[in-house]
Amino acid sequence: MAQYTLIATAAMGLESLVAREVRELGYECEVENGKVIFEGDETAIARANLWLRTADRVKIKVGEFKAFTFDELFEKTKALEWEKFLPVDAEFPVQGKSVKSKLFSVSDCQAIVKKAIVERLKKHYRISSWLEENGSLFKIEVALHKDVATITIDTSGAGLHRRGYRTDQGEAPIKETLAAALVQLTNWTPDRPFVDPFCGSGTIPIEAALIGQNIAPGFNRDFLSETWSWIPGKVWDEARNEIEDVAQYDRELDITGCDIDHRMVAISKENAFEAGLGEIIQFKQMQVRDFTTEKENGVIVGNPPYGERLGEKQEVENMYRLMGQAFQDLDTWSVYMLTSNENFEACYGKQATKKRKLFNGFIKTDYYQYWGKRPQRKS
Repeated sequence: MAQYTLIATAAMGLESLVAREVRELGYECEVENGKVIFEGDETAIARANLWLRTADRVKIKVGEFKAFTFDELFEKTKALEWEKFLPVDAEFPVQGKSVKSKLFSVSDCQAIVKKAIVERLKKHYRISSWLEENGSLFKIEVALHKDVATITIDTSGAGLHRRGYRTDQGEAPIKETLAAALVQLTNWTPDRPFVDPFCGSGTIPIEAALIGQNIAPGFNRDFLSETWSWIPGKVWDEARNEIEDVAQYDRELDITGCDIDHRMVAISKENAFEAGLGEIIQFKQMQVRDFTTEKENGVIVGNPPYGERLGEKQEVENMYRLMGQAFQDLDTWSVYMLTSNENFEACYGKQATKKRKLFNGFIKTDYYQYWGKRPQRKS
């Protein structure tokens, strides 16, 4: 099989998690801002799409070069071996972006890259008329940063956060990739209780259950590169067989999602059943101030309201106080809360053991971590 340079794109702050996942799949990688770069064959393309929980998408790097003029961009794009990727009937729209580069007109860059690829393919396939573009879709991107052009093909299609289990959602749903990251940044193990007191549409508990049973996040969806003729169908079949072989469907989990809104509880249940986890996760309507438990050594992960809207801040901060009171005696439990509210620690009544900066969409947030007492080792 051929080898490709693959790029797993990542939200700011999640690069190290994506790199860990890539290494767990067996591929060495390099980490840069917003991306993790690794080498792999067609099987790697399939496995990365199916297994990466915290990456946004997987791209093939076709070429990278300096481009200070449009002529340079055209000639260097045309010199790339596009026939290795694009069949004669390929549909290939070109997206673009430019940051701190002399070639700042994105529309012009897109048009030039498109023209260069057309010229290369027409010469290779010996076509004098126009290309039909009625075959498989190849989404191409030209990204210019400080006069370096990176040209890629997207292998994922819809972003990897689109797992395929969401039948409905609330007003401000957390991305599945960020939800998986929040779980992975905790000290939770599948033998411990897990609670999300602000579950919304159930994303965090569902991602925890997928991790707990070692189920690939992409098991329930299709990918753009599945339609490409040069990736044999058996590659995808074998990658999906691997998912079945390593999944631990019979592992018992203690996962609970709670929400103040009964409609969101109903949506959570529907989404969990769509993911095949309806019997695994318990959902119930409850206010966070009413949370009590006799269990030990659990983990609480939440994405509570931030109080960003006018008039909501006081109400939200009061809820943080009540939450702090409800959790204050859970000394063997670890608590992890994501919020943009800078008064969180003061309201909660306790300084975090650790904070980590993350972005929830475009909102800058902190992930407040309160570590409980270490569970006693079983003799």
